[in-house]
Amino acid sequence: MTKQQLHTALNSGRLSKEKINILAAQLVTQPELIEPLLSEVFEQDKSDSFNASWVFDHVMRKKLIYLLPHFEKFTLGIQHLTSESIIRPMAHTCELSMEAYFKTKDKSFHEHVTSEQLERIMTVCFDWLIGEHKVAAKVFAMTSLYYLGMKFDWVHPELKLILEQTAHEGTAGYKFRAGKTLADLKKLGF
Repeated sequence: MTKQQLHTALNSGRLSKEKINILAAQLVTQPELIEPLLSEVFEQDKSDSFNASWVFDHVMRKKLIYLLPHFEKFTLGIQHLTSESIIRPMAHTCELSMEAYFKTKDKSFHEHVTSEQLERIMTVCFDWLIGEHKVAAKVFAMTSLYYLGMKFDWVHPELKLILEQTAHEGTAGYKFRAGKTLADLKKLGF
């Protein structure tokens, strides 16, 4: 697939789940197209399309390592997103990245991800958690912040405070994840 073919596929109407899976499978074999795909994600935020972000999320689930050469662009771009349909898969990518960095301690992530990039993710995740966003983005942000608190000592007390104030609000999914995160924070002494 060429860059132009990717652009055409992502901008020719809403993609079915099957088409997203087909594109993601192709892109897993073509890491050189990850940067153009990420560019499409940020471009589509300005329109009413979210095909690129869904495909991006599916590729990251399979080959998260492909994000590393573009992590700077990713962390700079996510702070400007406005479309809820794009924020959700990008918040999921943040969660996957923080799990790779903190939970599985992936050597590649430790070698390539900077403290400044982690701070950008932390900032945007707090924005997504406390802002008027859909539950999925909040839940992914919550998990990312939990992991980021392993490096930035002020994050856990702040996250605990926010969750204590909001855990009773929202959907069952939000309440469940907030309760689980509060329990995890308690185990750490917060």
